[in-house]
Amino acid sequence: MSPLNLLFAIAIFLGSFLLFLVEPMAAKRLVPLLGGSAAVWTTCLVFFQSALLLGYLCAHWLATRLRARVQAVVFTALLAGCLAQAVFNLRPELRASVTEPILSVFQLLTTLIGLPFVVLSATNPLLQAWYARGFTRKLESSDAPAGESSAPTPPYRLFALSNFGSLLALIVYPSLVEPRFSLREQSLIWLWGFVVFAAACGGIALLKLRSGRDQEPIPRTVSTVGAMQADIRPAQSDRALWLLLSACGSLMLCAMTNHISQNIAAIPLLWIVPLIMYLLSFVIAFSRGAWLPKILRLRIPVLGVSIARMSVLGFTGVALGSLVFMLDDAREEIPLMLSVPFFCGTLFVICLFCHAELHRLRPSPEHATSFYLLIAAGGALGSVFVGVAAPLVFSAGYELACGLVFTALMVLAVTWRHGWAWRLFWLAASAAVAVTLGLSIHRAGKDNILQMRNFYGTLHVTEEREAGFEGFTRTLIHGTIQHGTQIFSDELRTTPTSYYAHDSGVGLALDLCCKGRSRRVGVIGLGAGTLAAYGRKGDVFRFYDINPLVERIAHNLFTYLRESKAAIEIIPGDARLSLAGEPPQAYDVLVVDAFSGDAIPVHLLTSQALELYQRHMSPGGIIAFHVSNKFLDLQPVVLQQAQKAGLEAAFIATEDNDDLGEYAADWVLVSANKAFIKEVAGAATPIVAKPGLRLWTDDYNSVLPLLKWRLPPKEEADEAPEDKPAPKELPKQKSKIPKKSAPPR
Repeated sequence: MSPLNLLFAIAIFLGSFLLFLVEPMAAKRLVPLLGGSAAVWTTCLVFFQSALLLGYLCAHWLATRLRARVQAVVFTALLAGCLAQAVFNLRPELRASVTEPILSVFQLLTTLIGLPFVVLSATNPLLQAWYARGFTRKLESSDAPAGESSAPTPPYRLFALSNFGSLLALIVYPSLVEPRFSLREQSLIWLWGFVVFAAACGGIALLKLRSGRDQEPIPRTVSTVGAMQADIRPAQSDRALWLLLSACGSLMLCAMTNHISQNIAAIPLLWIVPLIMYLLSFVIAFSRGAWLPKILRLRIPVLGVSIARMSVLGFTGVALGSLVFMLDDAREEIPLMLSVPFFCGTLFVICLFCHAELHRLRPSPEHATSFYLLIAAGGALGSVFVGVAAPLVFSAGYELACGLVFTALMVLAVTWRHGWAWRLFWLAASAAVAVTLGLSIHRAGKDNILQMRNFYGTLHVTEEREAGFEGFTRTLIHGTIQHGTQIFSDELRTTPTSYYAHDSGVGLALDLCCKGRSRRVGVIGLGAGTLAAYGRKGDVFRFYDINPLVERIAHNLFTYLRESKAAIEIIPGDARLSLAGEPPQAYDVLVVDAFSGDAIPVHLLTSQALELYQRHMSPGGIIAFHVSNKFLDLQPVVLQQAQKAGLEAAFIATEDNDDLGEYAADWVLVSANKAFIKEVAGAATPIVAKPGLRLWTDDYNSVLPLLKWRLPPKEEADEAPEDKPAPKELPKQKSKIPKKSAPPR
């Protein structure tokens, strides 16, 4: 490889690496400002795809409207502007609007990484356009040195290289970068990487300026060598397929990420895996051919396709059928270690189909920038549908079902020219997918008395009735996480249930904190308003919640708030920002109940957050952290924060009591009140410190060291072990909550 070709490869690889390294860095800054919702990442994907489209549009305009030397000057000026913005935003002060979260995400990301992201996005197609001109001239040159005319890398291979750089960045960030470096250190490392990238691009631009030829923006040469296609203007049908195939892959990426994060497992960093599958499919699709055995490239005469393409189409059909079956039978519980690989694997197959068809329909390199532009436009359309349109149009997460129907129609479109057999099969398949999923959605909605959706996710309320039982049970669910249960019987209607029973950590804190006097209680996270059941006359319970739908549901479908004897106050917006703007509240108990949802709002568990909580506490007040989480071991983090602040900590773990609607719950109580800590010591379990755990701050936090790599075995619902007698059945008037609906711990 010549030095110039190596410089092109380095610049394209490093540009893509930095592009996808800055994505999780920027999202990590934003997620805490908007309540830790997984929807923040989906909205970030919308921004990234839109900025990618803007970058590709910029590259297309530069490559087709300006002469070569002017392109080099403009691109160099843009690189200088990127460096200025990156230096200026090393320590930005960010504020988000919870009333307009989508606009807030776009505004904050534009402020943080707007120009660098657009320029990095433009780098790949622009440098490929520059490279393609040299590549074409070398192929056509009759006086090229022997052995060199066949040596250069085809331009579309560089697209595979760029996607490999993106893929590597997504693997490196959670495994090496985030656990070891603070956000400021990450920003400095990224800045130095950008300096190296800018130097490589500057070298290429300088060579163009010194080349002595000011080429026309659109070369008029025609390549006739090997895999290069004739310089024929692509058909409009092909352009439409570029757009739609790209949109299909992007839509499936965003929809599958939402589905896995909200309905399968609320595991931090899990969103990286679907994105890796998406990029890996690009890498394989745009580098395929040379590594394939010759037999797979043979065409099947009857079907009119190669064996390799037939295999991809066949696997796509299997993936679609499997996904439809899984979504139609969604009530069946599948082990996590099987469900996550299944959904990520089927996503990979569908994206490989989309991107392999894009590679098959690719134009000659002279039209590469318009090709990439339409790919970016399709990516933006798919992400906008999931991240912006779906929350406004749908009452639940139906975008994955839409994506499956769309995929079936795309297979129909790309195989339309192969004859009636293909058309009839995929017409029937598309109709079957649509009908099956439609019936499944209709059946799933029958269990809900309410279903609502906004930026923060889908909320639904279920109602269960049992024969011979007076009353019913209502449960508020967000994704797969339950946020409160109320048993509507005379005996249990005002009894705190789920995580908040009297023997739980928060129950002990509220019952023992203020004997003989009224209490002032702050609660981060409203849910069904269960904690209001502890309210007595003279008490004040002040709830903070970022999701406006939660307050409406708690008021209208549950009675904890209405029947509480305490004065109830509800403060909308992010709790930490609200607390920072309030005078000291003198709370006797502050409940931090925000760590069992679809994402972890780490900004509520940093040393700066604990300092803020202490400012709002009365002398001897208690901070109760709800740390029930199936995938994260958060107790050592709270212990470390308490020790740094000179406070005592007690870990209270309770088990299920299905007959009273009580869930297994983990609470860590933090207080300077040694008498209280001593009083609850009998119910406490020692917290095992985690060696090497780094203190969480606003500038550094990583959930990777806290992941529970070995998940507890699934409990057998309503079954007693064979070596133990079955428990005595309790009277029917006490609600029995099915174990399968119990929340993750």
